[in-house]
Amino acid sequence: MFIVVGLVIAFILVAIYARPAMRNCRWREDRAASRPGQTAYRCAFCGARATTATGKPPVACLKPQAPD
Repeated sequence: MFIVVGLVIAFILVAIYARPAMRNCRWREDRAASRPGQTAYRCAFCGARATTATGKPPVACLKPQAPD
């Protein structure tokens, strides 16, 4: 019974905190483009590139927007 309740709670939390804008983003570290103090990343889904000083992947989708 506890397992079922735990799974339901986990599903609800994932549904609440999932970021739809980042759903397709798959950031990969680009060590060739990284510099001291800056870590370079490339999105495997859309090809966007970004650098961060934290050493962690970007938290926002940087996919180029199509013109209207």
